[in-house]
Amino acid sequence: MTADTLTPPVTTPAEPPIPQAAPARRNRRKWEDIRAGYVFLAPWLVGFLLLTAGPMVASLYLAFTDYNLFTAPEWVGFDNFIRLWNDPDYLKAWQVTGVYVLVGTPLKLASALGVALILNAIFRGSGFYRSAFYLPSLVGASVSIAVVWKAMFIDHGPVDSVQQILGFPAGGWVGDPEKTMPMLILLAMWQFGGPMVIFLAGLKQVPQELYEAASVDGAGPIRKFGAITIPMLSPVIFFNLLLETINAFQVFASAYIISGGTGGPARSTLFYTLYLYFRGFRDFQMGYASAMAWVLVLVIAVVTVIFFRSSKLWVHYAGDEGR
Repeated sequence: MTADTLTPPVTTPAEPPIPQAAPARRNRRKWEDIRAGYVFLAPWLVGFLLLTAGPMVASLYLAFTDYNLFTAPEWVGFDNFIRLWNDPDYLKAWQVTGVYVLVGTPLKLASALGVALILNAIFRGSGFYRSAFYLPSLVGASVSIAVVWKAMFIDHGPVDSVQQILGFPAGGWVGDPEKTMPMLILLAMWQFGGPMVIFLAGLKQVPQELYEAASVDGAGPIRKFGAITIPMLSPVIFFNLLLETINAFQVFASAYIISGGTGGPARSTLFYTLYLYFRGFRDFQMGYASAMAWVLVLVIAVVTVIFFRSSKLWVHYAGDEGR
């Protein structure tokens, strides 16, 4: 008998079996995380369904009905939408709102960009000036601001006194149909703090090397502004332009307070949302008002699509040159 025959055979230890419960535990933990996520989202989901989605669906139904808030809605089909285009006050509301959007929005953005350019060049006390210019935007389009603004422009008010000193004829702006729209546009321009801060943040991101290279090439301030500042700020301009346009379509509080809740004088402050309010809550024509609301939604949606489609022609993003 040899030594080889006495050596026991070498056996490798068997690998431990893979526990089958591990995938089940992972799946259970995954579903627990999903449930926890829905629990935390539940307050927002409930608020969205009850306060946003639900009223939107209800107003879409009411737009096709005759509803006065006191009796059951009566289905009338597209009658409300047909009535819109035969309503002279409705067309006047679009005219007033269109002037405000087309004139007020560019002037507000121009003011915001101009102040942002000045603040971007100021180093001493810049924090104070930024806060001071942004302060009016904190109060928003509140009732108190509209009341103060109306008091400034009434007959024998501060603005009237100043224009008399400068040699202009006396008379308040509030009761003059030709001056109420400029007064509201000035109010919008005064609250340029929001877009100003965004413009200022965009200006801080423009590389100074571009201005230095332009100076070497002999470019002046106007040339630098048109060839460097505007293209580099185009995404910020697009963002501000879109938001401010949408906000301008929805102006209400300032027009209501300054007109005294009438849309006057001579319907010069009859904005779209103000006329919608009159129809729905003064005349109790909620079906008609719902139709107006959905037309406004569609118009804003179309304007938004036009903005995004046209942005390809004038908005320049970093890295587009290499595409």
